[in-house]
Amino acid sequence: MTETIAIIGAGLIGRSWSVLFARAGYDVQVWDVDPAVLERFPRDLATLCDTLQAEELLEDRAGTLARVRTCPTLEEAVTGVNFVQENGPERIEVKEALFARLDAAAPPEAVLASSTSAIVPSRFTEGLNHRGRCLVGHPVNPPHLVPVVELCPAPWTTAETMDRAEAIYTRIGQVPVRMSAERDGFVLNRLQGALLAEALRLLGEGVVSVEGLDATIKDGLGLRWTLMGPIETIDLNAPGGLIDYATRYGPFFAGLAETPPGPEVFSVETAEKIAATWPQDRSPDSIRARQDRRDRRLASLRRHLMSDTD
Repeated sequence: MTETIAIIGAGLIGRSWSVLFARAGYDVQVWDVDPAVLERFPRDLATLCDTLQAEELLEDRAGTLARVRTCPTLEEAVTGVNFVQENGPERIEVKEALFARLDAAAPPEAVLASSTSAIVPSRFTEGLNHRGRCLVGHPVNPPHLVPVVELCPAPWTTAETMDRAEAIYTRIGQVPVRMSAERDGFVLNRLQGALLAEALRLLGEGVVSVEGLDATIKDGLGLRWTLMGPIETIDLNAPGGLIDYATRYGPFFAGLAETPPGPEVFSVETAEKIAATWPQDRSPDSIRARQDRRDRRLASLRRHLMSDTD
């Protein structure tokens, strides 16, 4: 029997998850609190499938679309499912309300995962009757092109729940990263925040231009990081590997760590100062066009990396 997935929240992230699960052979039941979003969901999903097919990332468009259906209520969407992926707004009260309904309506054996990018699961699952089956499965936008998924447990999340979630995400072609405990920002945003803080400090101090800073990542560190993470990078950057690298360069980096950027680098004033030096058309249409170009390039990169069997 085909397993069934519920997608709760049918916006951009919900559409991505729907394609990923349906492409892998799951039946998908979708619900959104906004009837207008739910009404246009089939058209939006078809457009996304067209894009993936054009990028050679989807072979069976018709079959994928046939495995997805919308539901008028949350309760119908979770009927008979094995796994729920929630994609509601990033507000604790919304997550609490959604997970209370999900816990009451979904089969007791179904895993309940949230796509939240900022709220640790203990903050919205503590009072649930079946809280051991809840976790965060945080994707990276857009999930259908960037495969990593962070698995963050609450203190009461069971090992079986983590195992099942990891297996399901792997089956649909994602790359699950399993955390052992909650941390604000999970892993990705903590790493991104550390890099971004230093970038904003350098820009705020006028040390480098936006173009120069972005080129340092895009045409420098980012090229290596496409193929390997920072730990493997430094393991290959010294003749004796990781410990040799720490021996050679550890004191230098320790010195930098003594004066970290302060929280003020994330202020609106800092952003305004940087924006003034980097004129861009930031109208909604222009942002959308730049996002589309980003996604086309990500699709090409994803296709290349998937074809690399080394």
